[in-house]
Amino acid sequence: MKRNDWLLAAGILIVAVVLLCVPLFRGTQNGGSVSVMADGELFGTYSLGVDQTVDINGSNRLVISGGTARMEWADCPDQVCVHHREISLDGESIICLPNRVALAVEGRETDREVDGIAR
Repeated sequence: MKRNDWLLAAGILIVAVVLLCVPLFRGTQNGGSVSVMADGELFGTYSLGVDQTVDINGSNRLVISGGTARMEWADCPDQVCVHHREISLDGESIICLPNRVALAVEGRETDREVDGIAR
């Protein structure tokens, strides 16, 4: 390879590393909260900035850690809510249908814009 090829490869590598590191530094926001609805009523609202574990009516366990929320445990047969990924952005939710429990993130600023389909 010639000198210019090496410079081009190094430039592409530097840009790739910078693009991969940007989300890591942006993900450290701790604003927002997660609202928990159980049996159609508000069970509680918890800050995403405070690490904690919440027992929801003895049927589900919510874990808030590092600015994200996830369902750690549920006594339902399908375990869909437990296998759902962590949520942290405004509008994301986790729903446990058998136990009638829903988690929703609110008030977290996002940089997402409306896509072309929704416009």
